[in-house]
Formats: sequence, C-alpha cells, structure tokens
Amino acid sequence: MELQGIHIPLVTPFAADGSLALDALERLARETLDAGAAGLVALGTTGEPAALEPDERAAVIDVCRRVCAAYGVPLTVGAGGGATGPAERSLAELAGVADAALVTVPAFLRPGPDGVLAHFTRLAAHSPVPLVVYHIPYRTGQSLGADTLRELLALPGVAGVKYAAGGIDEQTVALMAEGPSGVMAGDDLYLSPLLAMGAAGGILASAHLATGRFVELAEAWRKGDVERARELGHRLARLSAAAFAEPNPTVIKGVLHAQGRIPTPDVRLPLLPAAAEPVRRALEAARALG
Repeated sequence: MELQGIHIPLVTPFAADGSLALDALERLARETLDAGAAGLVALGTTGEPAALEPDERAAVIDVCRRVCAAYGVPLTVGAGGGATGPAERSLAELAGVADAALVTVPAFLRPGPDGVLAHFTRLAAHSPVPLVVYHIPYRTGQSLGADTLRELLALPGVAGVKYAAGGIDEQTVALMAEGPSGVMAGDDLYLSPLLAMGAAGGILASAHLATGRFVELAEAWRKGDVERARELGHRLARLSAAAFAEPNPTVIKGVLHAQGRIPTPDVRLPLLPAAAEPVRRALEAARALG
C-alpha cells in the first residue's frame, strides 16, 4: 500500500438521542471523497473510538468500508492496544475489513525506542493489513528520533508514519533529509512545511472543513507551484489553528453542525462540546477558504 494525498480521519456524528448518525457519516465520507480526498480513516482519535461500544465501532467501519469500496480508495482503521498482545488481537479483527491500520506508538508505558521497534516488528509480522505508525509524542509520552522512525518505515508490513511530533525540529529535518516514502503529516498546522520537505500527504482532521483546499495544497507542492502553495498553506494553517482551539474534535463537530452537515455537535464524555466563539472563528476561517 502506497500512502499519499489527503486522508480524512472521520468524526463520528451523533443524533439528538445520542445514537450514531450513520446517514450523516456516509454523507461526510462521500463529500470528502468527492472533494478529492485520497482515502478515509475510521476510528482514529477524531472518531472518538474509546467512547463507542463494540457494535457502534463495527457499524462505523461498515459504512466507511462500503463508501471506500464504491470510490476505489483505501480505508484505514484505528486499531491497537496498551500492550503488544492486545494490539495484535485488535489487528486480527481487521482481516478483510480494512486496507491498513493506524496504530499509535504505545502510550504511557514509554518503552524506549528499542521497545517501540520490537513492538511494531511483532505487529507487522502478524497483522493481516499494512500498518501506519502513529507518532504523536505529546499524547503517548514517547518521543522517537529520526533513526528509529526510519527503521520503522523500513519494516515489511509498515506502509507509513503519521507524523505528529508537535512541530518542525532537528529530528524532523533529519527524517525528511533522506526523502523517505510514507511520511504523512499528522499535525494539521504543519502540513505545508512537511509537504515542502517531501511528505507524501497528510491525515488531517481539519480537512473535513475545506477538503478541496487541502487537496489543492498537496498538489501545489507536488507540482512545485511554490507561490500558490505558500499562500494557501498560510490560509489553511489559520483554519487548522482555529479547528484545534479546543480538544479535537469538538470545534470541528461544531462547525460541521453549523454547516448543516451533521445533526448535532455532540461529543461523548469526557469531552464537552466546544464553546460558541471558537466554533464561530473556525467557521469564518472555513468560509474564507470557500
């Protein structure tokens, strides 16, 4: 599997009674793919998988799988667990269901680079689908250097890395210097500089709100249209900053609801709906992008 382009980690819409709004989920999926998204991610952090019951998670996957099959694009599903054994069992359930699995670096334990490498070596050897390693140290507590990330990317069965290191630093420069394939931007705010450095695309929650513009940005950098890419990258960074002003996906759901694209802005505890002002700012930023 070759990762490239803009992939949307879909929110999970809820109806007024708290149940899943599966019709709205399907509309969202189709809208983003119609706008040029290269693939979908179900049950990523943006989809609130920890707050869903097993039958709800299965229903979300089923909707996304049907839509991706209709459009001929890959479906990545969030999977994993707090340790290697549970993660392995979670991945086994994706056989015949997904095209890839998004698996976070083990959180809280901080097993060190060698432990992380051993973890993913074991998972990649047994997973029925390719892995996308989710590197997000400000959530996991485990930072990885460029050398370790290159080793992970070289593992058979690893399709790529969702890179969300919280900024552009020395390790980012070192990682991108050798032009590795499969690096996907995971911090929405830093999409444009990562694309400029050679990233293959991005897995981006704020791309719900201006999918076509994010696709246009990736294409501009690919074609070397630097002037257009810089201008559009700055505008999309403002949208991303507004979309993450409160815990994800609360602002994004607020904007989608205001646009009439999902029936409620609701999230499940421990998340709370976003306040009105952050939603207003993000909505204005989205409108400014057309």
